[in-house]
Amino acid sequence: MAKSLGKRGKPVIGACLLSLGLFLSACQPGPPEPTPRPSPGTPSSPAPPPLPPSTAPPSSSAAPSAGEPVHFTAQGDIGVGSGAKKVLDAVAGLKPHLNLALGDFAYKAGLEQEFCDMVTARLGGNFPYQLVTGNHESDGRDGDIEKYVQCLPNRMPGLQGEYGVQWRLDVPEQNPVVRFIMVSPGIDFRGGEPLDYSRDSERWRWTADAIDEAKSQNIPWTVVGMHTPCLSVGNYDCQAGQDFTNMLIEKQVDLVLSGHDHVYQRTHQLATGGGCAELVPATFASACLADTDDAMAQGSGTVFATVGVGGVGLYNVRSEDPEMRYFASTSGKNQGPAFGTLDVMATADELAARFVPADGYSFSDSFTLRR
Repeated sequence: MAKSLGKRGKPVIGACLLSLGLFLSACQPGPPEPTPRPSPGTPSSPAPPPLPPSTAPPSSSAAPSAGEPVHFTAQGDIGVGSGAKKVLDAVAGLKPHLNLALGDFAYKAGLEQEFCDMVTARLGGNFPYQLVTGNHESDGRDGDIEKYVQCLPNRMPGLQGEYGVQWRLDVPEQNPVVRFIMVSPGIDFRGGEPLDYSRDSERWRWTADAIDEAKSQNIPWTVVGMHTPCLSVGNYDCQAGQDFTNMLIEKQVDLVLSGHDHVYQRTHQLATGGGCAELVPATFASACLADTDDAMAQGSGTVFATVGVGGVGLYNVRSEDPEMRYFASTSGKNQGPAFGTLDVMATADELAARFVPADGYSFSDSFTLRR
């Protein structure tokens, strides 16, 4: 049964209109806005299943050598229509080492293989199109993350955890430049329950330990990815969780990536401490702004980027939202609409990111973090 928990209180239209919106997205370069389907809040959860041991994936010719720069792309909310194909073509033209697919793939059960075939036709059968689940495949109703994992398996060496749900990866495997930590807070799994990412839970500790270990090993950059954002000027509230989001800031994660809201939005560098005891969603505190230009220093704060523009109908940017002043750049249905991908190049000294629009769109954004 659909629920309505978006922070703007928009009514949920039936599944039939969602299906119609997705059908139209295959026919139009700028598809209509589908009905948002918010995830539930934070009911008590059963103990999470144990994470499986690390497995050795097939070697990937795309993987960089030890100490080399790491080039990756990231986007979520994709679909199987013309917009998705344009974004995949843009990714193919960029030739990254890997792509982070931030959840919400085909939006319909039974289309898993069609989605996988669409990806491999454009990026190649061995390209590392690395998955983390969204709410449209986590609980099995609109798809099955297990089926996506089977047809788009991990292609990167050294991955640890539960691929598709919660995993970490150092790239390159030797002398890494980036640690990727992919998690799944704030969305339903089978049985209608979210995984437990509450303070000091097993999955909270797993995430915190992965961040701390990256710092202790002097890995230059830490990137956390998940489907749900916390701050947003689209349709949703803080579904990733306020405490979990503040933990990422306190531990000085460099870049946090998400999808779910069908907009592009990128914050200034945010930090807690001093006059900002913690980040509080649905409010604004200028003391939480660490740096407001596009050239930032590592360690000063965390940048949050939502890239929910992988090919499915866009949502409006809501400029009246009090969180708007946290954002340096936004794009949506009513403001510079664009499908596209975040394109990131990480060296030992710099993480440089830019938004690359798909063919037919012109919105752009860029920012850098330097050590």
